[in-house]
Amino acid sequence: MTLAPAREDRAAARPQGRLGQSAGWKTMAKAFGAFALAMIYIPLIWLAVMSFAASPLSGIPYPLTLDNYRQLGGDARWVTPMQTSLWLSALVAFVCMVIATVVGRAITRLERPGGVILLTLLPLFVPGLTMGAALFIFLRSILELKLGIWSIFLGQLVWALPFCMLLVLVIASRFDLRLLEAAEDLGASPWRRFWDIEMPILRPGIFGAGIFGFLLSFNELPRSLFLRGIETTMPIYNWAMAASQQSQIPIIFSLTTLLVAVTLPVMGVFFWFLFVKLDKN
Repeated sequence: MTLAPAREDRAAARPQGRLGQSAGWKTMAKAFGAFALAMIYIPLIWLAVMSFAASPLSGIPYPLTLDNYRQLGGDARWVTPMQTSLWLSALVAFVCMVIATVVGRAITRLERPGGVILLTLLPLFVPGLTMGAALFIFLRSILELKLGIWSIFLGQLVWALPFCMLLVLVIASRFDLRLLEAAEDLGASPWRRFWDIEMPILRPGIFGAGIFGFLLSFNELPRSLFLRGIETTMPIYNWAMAASQQSQIPIIFSLTTLLVAVTLPVMGVFFWFLFVKLDKN
């Protein structure tokens, strides 16, 4: 009978001036969060609006017209780079999922995984132009590999894999290995232990690694510039059009708007299904 009053007395005795509990701190956090969201989404919305403008480079969103989208539909030069980026990104995503799952599970089982994790995540801090130039020299001069689609694939894999590894490692590090030991004692095979015990727990990290691998590959530019040979991906095409011909910029506005309009809802639904729907189940 005395527990509730005692808790109330302790709560009343606690200091009320804590930074995280102050009204000013909460207001500042909300302001910073609103500013960050505004800086992310307002430019995207403005890009979509200007894609319908007759003169998008003027910054004036009127008069509105569909001429930019008609020009995009009549220009087929972007189709091949788009197809190349889609299947290449899908391949990078699949390979990242497999490597990150296998290596991530193995790293968490090491007695001292710190050094291995450091070497695995170190490429995150290497500038893209530096890594692109290094891979260009290594693949062409030492491995004598002809630059093209496979050199781009290797460059994008080097860039995306550490991010994918990080996602899998975060979840794999929380995995209780005693569950596998208990399953082994009950006679479960290695495949059955992985599929029935590990996979449901690691699934958000594995599929998250695939998503990040696809997005990072699809939007990768600096490494691909060094490793492209004569191949062209979607980011290279957009960069070349924006750098060489101002007349193509309205078309680029329309193309990037379509990409955002497709990718954001699809990724939003996928993340909701992966991290909300599956967690409820």
